[in-house]
Amino acid sequence: MSLAEKIKVLIVDDQVTSRLLLGDALQQLGFKQITAAGDGEQGMKIMAQQPHHLVISDFNMPKMDGLGLLAAVRNNPATKKAAFIILTAQGDRALVTKAAALGANNVLAKPFTIEKMKAAIEAVFGALK
Repeated sequence: MSLAEKIKVLIVDDQVTSRLLLGDALQQLGFKQITAAGDGEQGMKIMAQQPHHLVISDFNMPKMDGLGLLAAVRNNPATKKAAFIILTAQGDRALVTKAAALGANNVLAKPFTIEKMKAAIEAVFGALK
């Protein structure tokens, strides 16, 4: 069993298309345990009920944005060790700095390629194969 098959991934994005693209890319990389949430509040509920190893969250969402979700995940003892990758369409240095300060493991720019996603995940977990 590859490392990718063992990692539980939570995708959090308010755009259905983005969730589908992320899920498809993850499946192509060998991930099998993928859950999706439509916003940060739903993502936090899922993490509280069944912690995942990796959260890939959009930054800009209604209700609770990606940084709010990141802070909530880091403040919960049951989820604080989860890897967290923020997705953003903004090449915003301040956002990257703030995400890093809150404990994000990586930042991935949209639109992303499968290779860039793989590199972002491997920077956190090591080689997936």
